[in-house]
Parts: sequence; C-alpha cells; structure tokens
Amino acid sequence: MSVLGIHLLGSPVLRQETRPVAAVTDDVRRLMDDMLETMYAARGIGLAAPQVGRLERVTVVDVDRDGTRQRPIVLVNPEIILRDGSSKGEEGCLSIPEVFGEVERPAHVVVRALDRDGRPFELDATDLLARCLQHEIDHLHGKLFIDYLSLLKRRSALTKWEEEKAKYPSLVRTVVPAAVVADHHDDEEL
Repeated sequence: MSVLGIHLLGSPVLRQETRPVAAVTDDVRRLMDDMLETMYAARGIGLAAPQVGRLERVTVVDVDRDGTRQRPIVLVNPEIILRDGSSKGEEGCLSIPEVFGEVERPAHVVVRALDRDGRPFELDATDLLARCLQHEIDHLHGKLFIDYLSLLKRRSALTKWEEEKAKYPSLVRTVVPAAVVADHHDDEEL
C-alpha cells in the first residue's frame, strides 16, 4: 500500500465527472487500499478517487474509528437511491485544508454500491455517516462542499483558502503517515 498525494482546490481533477468502474479488479482494489492508507494518514473520514488524481468512481469512508479499530467502508459506483430529512453540519475537506463551512444536507440516505469484491450492497445511513457519504459521492461528480455555501460564506471560505494555498504550490498535498511521524519524533527524542 502507498500513501498518495491529495489534490487540492484548483486542481482540475476535482471538478471532473468520474467514470463508472466496469469490473472490480486487483488494480481497483489496490487503489482502494491506497486510498484508505492515504485517508488514515491524513486523519480524514472519507476520500474519493478524484482527490488522489484518479477518475474511477470509487470512494472510501470510515467514521467509526475509535483509535485502535478501523471500520472502513469501500464503495464502488455508489449512488444515492433515497434522501430524507434535513440536517446542518460543519464540513471540511482533505482537498481544502483548514477551510470549513456549515452545509445543509439530507439527514438520512440509502446508498447502493459495489463492495471491494464487486458484490452489490445497500447502506442505510444517518448522522455523520450520511453526511460523509454525500460529501464523498459529490466528489465523484465534481462537486465540493463549498458549492453548497451561500455566496458570502463561499467568498469567506475561498479567501481563507487563498491564504492556505500558498503552502501547496503544486496543488497536491503530500501526507506523511502517522507511523513515520511517530518514528521521526522518537528519533529526535534520543
């Protein structure tokens, strides 16, 4: 597995429509594994293929980590088949570091997708999982959370991003796995 670079706001791939995956192959499973490793290294709860520069319709989420156990969900060709209710909540994005905004979304969704073995399944989600799934599925269609903000709040978010963007001249963020950071700090303490 590898930690991949995360494409940032301004990178054209983030606004592109993804392509459905025809078959879940070993290459697609490798992408899923790399995306999970990248998401965990970046301390995120979701990641979509465009965020790592890929156009396959694949996303990974894990909102149930407790620090020791991981419960990842891998979705291939996900589609929301039911939306219900309404909920506002703060969102951020690994592709727009340090920028947050309150987004209104359906409180309950049902998502149909394929799993890592290409088997179809449905996922009934509420609360944070529903929000995360919608956020990541939006990425697969070139949509970002800032698109839901009012004009004034979007301008404020983009102003904040302009300040942050200088740290990432290539519009790709390199993520260092936590284990590497821990090892590095251990070496410094010796």
